[in-house]
Amino acid sequence: MEQILAPLREAVREQGDLVQQLKDKGASEQEVNRAVSELKARKKILEAKELALQPKEETVDRVKMEDTLKRRFFYIQAFAIYGGVSGLYDFGPVGCALKNNILQVWRQHFIQEEQILEIDCTMLTPEPVLKTSGHVDKFADYMVKDAKTGECYRADHLLKAHLKKLISDETCSKEKADEMEDVITQMDNYTQKELADLFVKYDVKSPSTGNDLTPPVSFNLMFKTSIGPGGNTPGYLRPETAQGMFLNFKRLLEFNQGKLPFGAAQIGNSFRNEISPRSGLIRVREFTMAEIEHFVDPNDKVHPKFPNLADLEILLFSSKAQTSGQPAQIMRLGDAVEQGVINNSVLGYYIGRIYLYLLKVGLSKERVRFRQHMENEMAHYACDCWDAESLTSYGWIEIVGCADRSCYDLSVQLADKIPPFTFPVLEYYAPCFSSLTSSHKVVNVVQFEPNKGAVGMAFKKDAKLVLDFLAVCDECYITNQEKLLSQAGQFSIETEGKTFTLTKDMVSVKRFQKTLHVEEIVPNVIEPSFGIGRIMYSIFEHSFRIREGDEQRTYFSFPAPVSPYKCTILPLSSNQEFMPFVSQLSEAMTKNGVSHKVDDSSGSIGRRYARSDEIGVAFGITIDFDTVKKSPHTATLRERDSMRQIRAEVSELPGMVRDMANGTMTWADVESKYPIFEGQETNKKE
Repeated sequence: MEQILAPLREAVREQGDLVQQLKDKGASEQEVNRAVSELKARKKILEAKELALQPKEETVDRVKMEDTLKRRFFYIQAFAIYGGVSGLYDFGPVGCALKNNILQVWRQHFIQEEQILEIDCTMLTPEPVLKTSGHVDKFADYMVKDAKTGECYRADHLLKAHLKKLISDETCSKEKADEMEDVITQMDNYTQKELADLFVKYDVKSPSTGNDLTPPVSFNLMFKTSIGPGGNTPGYLRPETAQGMFLNFKRLLEFNQGKLPFGAAQIGNSFRNEISPRSGLIRVREFTMAEIEHFVDPNDKVHPKFPNLADLEILLFSSKAQTSGQPAQIMRLGDAVEQGVINNSVLGYYIGRIYLYLLKVGLSKERVRFRQHMENEMAHYACDCWDAESLTSYGWIEIVGCADRSCYDLSVQLADKIPPFTFPVLEYYAPCFSSLTSSHKVVNVVQFEPNKGAVGMAFKKDAKLVLDFLAVCDECYITNQEKLLSQAGQFSIETEGKTFTLTKDMVSVKRFQKTLHVEEIVPNVIEPSFGIGRIMYSIFEHSFRIREGDEQRTYFSFPAPVSPYKCTILPLSSNQEFMPFVSQLSEAMTKNGVSHKVDDSSGSIGRRYARSDEIGVAFGITIDFDTVKKSPHTATLRERDSMRQIRAEVSELPGMVRDMANGTMTWADVESKYPIFEGQETNKKE
């Protein structure tokens, strides 16, 4: 396998070196972008080959899995009887229960254990909020339409598919194929006009009708609406849950007795009007997010609980590995922070916590990795960013983002037309004590030193926007931009939806020491952002199983804490003598807070177990004739994955299932206490 991958890795390494060389010598932005696009293309080829070489036993039968999901009503396309709407899904009873359990485990794992402050903000957002955050101007893709039918397509996806079709044609010359491959590698960098010219040059038509297409237009992915009957207050359905936490920062800080650090969290639906949604739950128009904003002093990014996770070994795909063509490496989390692979221990702590959560809800350890954003793809304001990725039949997909967003989010709110008397409302003030006997401390200060004359001449009426932005930037952000200033002679900032390029004659970096008695801080934000639908889909793929020796018998191996139902109660037959024990167990399960279902339908016990397994029920209790006739009254408890059974008193079973569902007891613990039962219903008979 490595022999096959070696030349592809070398191709990535060579291109990564070229990108770095171009940056070091201050090459033009266009040259660097072309080299970066080629690097991305080579990375995709390498990753596709790695995926193709995966052992077959590690891949899922997606067709069979999706058939099970649809047949057992985990989820279906919304409005199906009206023809359905792409990118919208309804969850059935089993899918709804699974999703709720995933979120419940999330609340326990993060909000309760980390003492995070949960809020619930409105999904309707006035336009000025999203204008300030940059979503109104930047949150867009290019779209083309069928000139006759009006059917919409995402421009870059359609052009890429068209060029690949032309390249595969036997009559296509090598020179023409190379030219089109070059277009594909540069796809992310084309302007609206350049895309329009390419559609004309390659005569791209509507794939469904062959009709002409309209020129590409910028399409904002937010759902626009108006607030109030007059329609005078434009707004949007929120594209993310984060903004509500930033806007409520002052109140959250007060609730936390004015102390940093602290975390805020929100779970809720977000909306993105995708042009061409695809891949089921992976790219949709309405989705559930669970986000944390951990506010921290920019000068104290050390997490006190990080040593608890330092020994975790996690598959990390660093930026350096990606540009050198090397595979992801298993690395001790403590070493990754010590060596600077991960920027700081607060970010490292959340990476560790995210990893433990993903394993807890059912993702396979072997199919989870954390990929670091490369320098060219990282947001301009971020210090470091890692994506938790899951290996699926679609390849590696991002399921959680974890970013050190620096001071950007609070800074843009500060800079946005806040009246003078409320201007410091989002800043944090705290008395500083360098020791018990001193009421001051000396700090190293790093700040931008703008040439106000040059800035004013360059940006005229927008100069104040630029100066206000530069005034609130923190050391991490300033240091990153200083590197760009040194290498390329310029860097760009974004504020109020506008982009400004600053050169060496407009700004420099000043370093000095300052004695403080009261410290003014704009907190930095560490943001873990969870896509619940994508996590849920990953759980489906990682948990899907086919019984050995029976290709038709499928099941989901969900961990007990997230199983839609923890237990099924099955009377051996419809004999009325069994019913009092069924009722007794059902009531006891309810009192213990254990979700369960009773299956007293016709059919053999093995067939009913198979139905229960298919929706991922963790355990099954069978009431049989021994339950009725013998004292003390006992019943069998069956574990789904192994199909092994034990026999215990009826009164003990609800507590036992509850403890396994809560994760305080394992099936191995149960087997150590009770002998394996080989009675009426053996594994073979099932």
